[in-house]
This record gives sequence, C-alpha cells and structure tokens, in this order.
Amino acid sequence: MRRLIDQIEVSDRHLAHLICRVIPCCCPFERDINLFGRTVHIPALCELNPVYNELVGLRFRALSHLADDCGEDITRYIC
Repeated sequence: MRRLIDQIEVSDRHLAHLICRVIPCCCPFERDINLFGRTVHIPALCELNPVYNELVGLRFRALSHLADDCGEDITRYIC
C-alpha cells in the first residue's frame, strides 16, 4: 500500500485539487473537550496510521504541483 501511494504521480491539476481536498492538512481527531469544568485533550491519532507519512507526502506533492507547475495560489489548502 505504501509503495502504491508513493508511486502516484501528480501531473493533473484536477487530481491535485482533489488530493488537497480529500487529505486534511492536520489531524481531524485532535481535540480539547470540556467535561465538568475540566479540559480533556485527545491527542492526534493520525500518526498511528501506517500510511500517514505517505499520505502527507502525496498531499505535499499535490500542493507543489499546484504552486510550482500550475502557478496557483494554494493558501486555501494551508491550515
């Protein structure tokens, strides 16, 4: 699975936009929850995903393609 993700070439503008929309820029599960006046912090669990680094790399390649090759403004995809 890791090799498959690493082999994806981002050479199409539409694919790059799709990747940037689907893969979040930060872990969506990290939160602070207030319970009975106390704050409980739930840490980011995305790093436990075995393909997390490959997905982050794919998103970075998509952002690089949009910025460098297509000359687009990528600020809407940055957290």
